Amino acid sequence: MSSGKERSATRQQAEHEPIARVLPMLSVPHLDREFDYLVAAEQSDDAQPGVRVRVRFSGRLVDAFLLERRSDTDHVGKLGWLDRVVSAEPVLTPEVRRLADAVAARYAGTRADVLRLAIPPRHARVEKQPPTDPAPLSVNPVDPAAWSVYGRGERFLAALGDGRAARAVWQALPGENWADRLAEAAAVTVSSGRGVLVIVPDQRDIDAMHAAAIQYVEETGVVALSAGLGPAQRYRRWLAVLRGPARLVIGTRSAVFAPVGDLGLVMLWDDGDDTLAEPRAPYPHAREVAMLRAHQLRCAALIGGYARTAEAHALVRSGWAHDLVAPRTAVRAASPRVVAIEDSGFEQERDPAARTARLPSMALHAARTALERGAPVLVQVPRRGYVPALACNRCRSVVRCRHCTGPLSYPDRDAGGAVCRWCGRGDTALRCARCGSDAVRAVVVGARRTAEELGRAFAGTTVITSGGDAVVPAVPAAPALVVATPGAEPIAADRYGAALLLDSWALLGRQDLRAAEDTMRRWMAAATLVRSRADGGVVAVVAESAIPTVQALIRWDPVGHADAELDARAEVGLPPAVHMAAVDGVPASVRTLLDTVEMPDAAEVLGPVDLPVGARRPPGIPADSPVSRMLVRVPRGDGLALATALRRAVGLLSARHDQQPVRVQMDPLHIG
Repeated sequence: MSSGKERSATRQQAEHEPIARVLPMLSVPHLDREFDYLVAAEQSDDAQPGVRVRVRFSGRLVDAFLLERRSDTDHVGKLGWLDRVVSAEPVLTPEVRRLADAVAARYAGTRADVLRLAIPPRHARVEKQPPTDPAPLSVNPVDPAAWSVYGRGERFLAALGDGRAARAVWQALPGENWADRLAEAAAVTVSSGRGVLVIVPDQRDIDAMHAAAIQYVEETGVVALSAGLGPAQRYRRWLAVLRGPARLVIGTRSAVFAPVGDLGLVMLWDDGDDTLAEPRAPYPHAREVAMLRAHQLRCAALIGGYARTAEAHALVRSGWAHDLVAPRTAVRAASPRVVAIEDSGFEQERDPAARTARLPSMALHAARTALERGAPVLVQVPRRGYVPALACNRCRSVVRCRHCTGPLSYPDRDAGGAVCRWCGRGDTALRCARCGSDAVRAVVVGARRTAEELGRAFAGTTVITSGGDAVVPAVPAAPALVVATPGAEPIAADRYGAALLLDSWALLGRQDLRAAEDTMRRWMAAATLVRSRADGGVVAVVAESAIPTVQALIRWDPVGHADAELDARAEVGLPPAVHMAAVDGVPASVRTLLDTVEMPDAAEVLGPVDLPVGARRPPGIPADSPVSRMLVRVPRGDGLALATALRRAVGLLSARHDQQPVRVQMDPLHIG
């Protein structure tokens, strides 16, 4: 067998443009740049921009993408050869390449990390299958009547049909079939000859959107992409998008990079869902990537939801997007009646059933009324399982272990007493250390425990639980108590007669930037499944009525809530009013990185603090090493400058090899 040097000696370089500029898929930040290699004559036909190649780098073979062919090089010295062209399929399109560059710059990351998110792993057998010749798609006509309720909704559809870059934030009415409305917007765009990309949070939303889309667009032109597909099926569908037959693409967060040809419309549903934030470096959010893509291509964009995030509202306030909101008369007609009920111990003492079910009497009355009318009742609880923590019923202080101060909980219904979640010791005689009361309550009672309590209070009524790995997709229009965690609420055939929103203080009381916004989104997602007030639908939220988030739910005013949320964040200097970077790592490395950064003049450094509870440790740091976080805050106009400076500093530290890795996140979803 001949050696690599012998093969190189016998190779002839390509006659035309013999230089290939490639981007190696390396995880090292300081090597995030292009390198030049020689193209052999026998490789020339396949070695085209966008294909996967293998190159020898520092003595080992690595994967790379070929970015361009050139006739010259600025490299001083001898060039190596392309080892081989892995595939002649140009999987990296110029549009996706520009998007990857922009995302890496926006999030202070490397292009290799972005491309790993954007392009799925190759499946050779699937790739060798001959492509399907694209055929003209038949698109059913769209009736714009349903969009006419939303003010300028018909004008928005008309703009899509004309190929204009219309951008809007859509506030869906309660009970609205959001998938049908998005399918109509997609059909109008596809009928004009352009592609459409729809990003949704999870598989259940993909299924709903796909079912709605094929009512308008021929099924051969619709592709659903998700992480749950097997490698072969995922790559087959992705190739259908790349090669052209698919014109309407539906998917979860990674599908935002899908190579849709002649993209005319990008749509995003429920942008406040946590699953749209990528947990892998450089941690981009699908909303920001979608808006970057719409900006680069000057195409239309639509962000929709029952609730509204501060980020989406900031787009409206800046003038980048228009509002699509129904008039108040339409909102009142479609929404259920929302009542706030304080968790009164006096009421529970008067009503034994209320005490058993841990509910105020008024909430129980609303549930009983709906059940008597033959409708199911939805009960939303923040968690699944049993009681994870206990608090004093009088002063609400968390009850803690006498030995280690850990939180106490009831592990299951048969436990003889509370058990510490840290040291495992039991305590059968609970007493509040602050006020001395021996009455305790659950901080958050899970779905299973709530179902048992409601089953005792409503003897003879069917109780259904949905959450975690046991999500129930739908329930019939029959009397039943449906206990679900947020995001796992089943669809009722004729909508719910009532909904009970429990443990609101556990949601609103979280020490999190987005606690109020996320609570509003979860409540509205449940409340929109309830019948309108004209049909007797009632939503009972167990919370103090004076809380602004509760008031916004009662008025069904997500726009006003987002407006107030954006103002509040601007006052205290939090995203999206500013850009903020979280720098996590061992204290010495974090300090070294920040000393290296050439900060924008207006930058403000905050910290250090311990890594917030619940935040994942940066990769590559030993489990026993302390991890701290420092925050860097800049005005909106300096966000890209800060990301560029941090990206450069991470590269410099990476090249030195004397520091432990540091994680940089731009505008992280949860700051702490």
